Amino acid sequence: MKQSSKSIVGVLILSLTAMIWGFSFVAQVLGSDSLPPFAFNMIRFVLGALSMLPLCFLAERPKKKSPEEREVHRRKMRKTLIAAVLAGCALFGASTLQQCGIGFIRDPGKAGFITGLYTVLTPVAYWLVFKKKSSWNVWVGCILAVLGLYLICLKDNFVFHVGIGEILIFLGAFLWAAHILIVDKFSSDVYAFRFSAVQYLVCGVLAAVVFLFTETVTLAQIQSGLGAILMCGILSVGVAYTLQTIGQRMVPPAPAAIILSTEAVFAAVGGVLWNLIAPLHLKVDQTMNWLGFAGCLAMLMGIVLSQLQFSPRQKRLNSRKKE
Repeated sequence: MKQSSKSIVGVLILSLTAMIWGFSFVAQVLGSDSLPPFAFNMIRFVLGALSMLPLCFLAERPKKKSPEEREVHRRKMRKTLIAAVLAGCALFGASTLQQCGIGFIRDPGKAGFITGLYTVLTPVAYWLVFKKKSSWNVWVGCILAVLGLYLICLKDNFVFHVGIGEILIFLGAFLWAAHILIVDKFSSDVYAFRFSAVQYLVCGVLAAVVFLFTETVTLAQIQSGLGAILMCGILSVGVAYTLQTIGQRMVPPAPAAIILSTEAVFAAVGGVLWNLIAPLHLKVDQTMNWLGFAGCLAMLMGIVLSQLQFSPRQKRLNSRKKE
């Protein structure tokens, strides 16, 4: 496949990934109506881990013919397990805060855009943790994202209001950024599908532990939320991750991050479309006013700007001299 055609296919795959993740915010709202947060996350992440098993055994079957190859496999598996446990713990914290927050606000669009702050927070975290310099566009993107968050939380009378749901999802964005840092730091040279399956399993087990001590559910509740569970477990976790892995092999990191950040737009669109077709008792609270939509636009601009890569001025001058 030619490089240009390969890039187009990669863009389409990543766009589909963002759409699945965005529409999953609607499913999370509906899931919160049927199940408490830890029960919902327990079921969906264990289901997501199980959906990854065929890929783990078919796509990542290790070569173990010689003693050297067996030793390489053991080292790679050990590194995979360590990285996956750390990532799973961060994923547990992030998904818990997100699901609890969604249960309060019941607004897929708002939840999607606040969660999307992690794409701006990640390069800032790189600077704070690893002392890696961030370019000017990252800081301008942060300012736009904060401005957008402020507008989203304004009411029609220009009164600033932040509820517990917004706070929980905002705190979750920091843990999503931490999850990316952990993956970047520890997951090189690992089995990608096995890493994902184990981190989802860790997240599901941690949710199960808390669920056993704090929540109770009935079979009727599970049946009521089954559609949301399948959407979030199989499509959002299993299928979307696989598509992301394939797509990112065809598209450079910065454009890929920009495409994936559109999940926030799909979350808002998904909420509107769902309310058009859903019966009254299943509608979500897609209630953002014009200030909120202006805030979404500012946040999207900030997210995209923070992911762009600009060549340093000196490099541009040197390239012109060579010409």
